[in-house]
Amino acid sequence: MASYADPLCSDLCCSNELTDIPHLCRLSAIGSNMTLEPWLRSPLPDIADELQPVAAMFIAAKEDIIRAVDGLEHAELWTRVNGAASIGFHMIHLAGATDRLMSYAEGEPLTDAQKADLAAERDADEQRPLLDVLTEKLEHALDHAVKRLEGITSDDLATARELGRAKVPTTMRALILHTGEHASRHAGQIVTTSKFVRHHD
Repeated sequence: MASYADPLCSDLCCSNELTDIPHLCRLSAIGSNMTLEPWLRSPLPDIADELQPVAAMFIAAKEDIIRAVDGLEHAELWTRVNGAASIGFHMIHLAGATDRLMSYAEGEPLTDAQKADLAAERDADEQRPLLDVLTEKLEHALDHAVKRLEGITSDDLATARELGRAKVPTTMRALILHTGEHASRHAGQIVTTSKFVRHHD
């Protein structure tokens, strides 16, 4: 599992300097050390300043989800609360959608494998993949999304792009920003649903 933690962050979080704003620190997704929220860590190399917040969204989503699903029973993973999407569906959709949206941002058509992943989402609640499988797929998609931001310049972001079979006109900037906020949205749903299915009889 890739880690993007700033080695200086743990010391800062354990000091008294952030005691008045504890929400700026979080438990690391790996181990029990405290670390700063991704958006407060050192900038990632080779990623434009304008895209650093998006990289932080991907990293935060991954870390939040890993913590939220840790130890979930298979039944809890696929529980639909009042008809809402299951955690398992959120995970498989987020992994696939992140990959597809980043391909559109790069101006690339979807591959056969990406189309197959999209079709598999529709059957996710029947197939019910195991948590380890979903976690590996999600981590890869979000880590790869961070890598795909490398080398993109501010000038590139205005490049015209098309979305989906309808070829909806947009820009690289809009697609990348949406991909980040989409990841954050589903991460929040996973965190909330996880708390419910763990503690609700």
